Amino acid sequence: MTNERAVSYSLGTITYNIAKDWDLPTLLTKLEALKYEGVELRTGHKHGVEVTLNKAQRAEVRKRFEDSPVALAGMGSAFEYQATDPAEVKKNITETKEYVRLAHDINAPSVKVRPNGIPRGADLDATLKQIGRALHEVGEDASGFGIEIRVEVHGGTTQLLPNLAKIIEYANHPNVYVCWNSNQTDVVDGSIKSTFAMVASKIREVHLRDLTDEAYPWRELFTLLAANNYMGFTLAEIQESTDPERVLRYFRSLWKAYQPAPKA
Repeated sequence: MTNERAVSYSLGTITYNIAKDWDLPTLLTKLEALKYEGVELRTGHKHGVEVTLNKAQRAEVRKRFEDSPVALAGMGSAFEYQATDPAEVKKNITETKEYVRLAHDINAPSVKVRPNGIPRGADLDATLKQIGRALHEVGEDASGFGIEIRVEVHGGTTQLLPNLAKIIEYANHPNVYVCWNSNQTDVVDGSIKSTFAMVASKIREVHLRDLTDEAYPWRELFTLLAANNYMGFTLAEIQESTDPERVLRYFRSLWKAYQPAPKA
């Protein structure tokens, strides 16, 4: 940590979408120069860190991060478990487990997964329970590899915090955590205090949207994170740009400006 702030969390980015076109060496070089402390590698981007890598290639990725001041904040996937077809749910569970093994091999701390809404006509509570049971299975599997499962607050209906909290309750596993996603649906009467409280003890990762969006109470979010002694990454999940380095510089400046004042 630097002495620029009095908080315990760090600034990073996600390769989705601002850094999707940077290969891994470029990504690490640019983020170091931009003073970003970590990165979540979202699957399908030019960094190329995928389950198809062989043992030697995985070792090379691990070594690149070990030699860089930029930390591997986690692996970002789009695995989801709400489908009405049991075979599709099983496929997503199996592929999550493969991704867990990749995370282990490259020394990533986590795999991010998500719910993605409720299928049309499906029973809400039964679907939340189904998602939770799948998360229990992958959480248990990942615990054997020292990898956390982090559930993104995502998807129509499932991003509503009472429903997401119910999913975590149904998962009922100490290795299943929450990735706060800074959605507008978090906000109740201008505040996120009540919704944040529903999952505060489980938050292990934070996605930030465009900090110029004044409809979201960014200062309150950072204050709540600090008050809860959050120790993880706050990650820029922002749109691509023809000048990504310039945008990331501005983002970092705004991030610093929103930080709570040091306690007297």
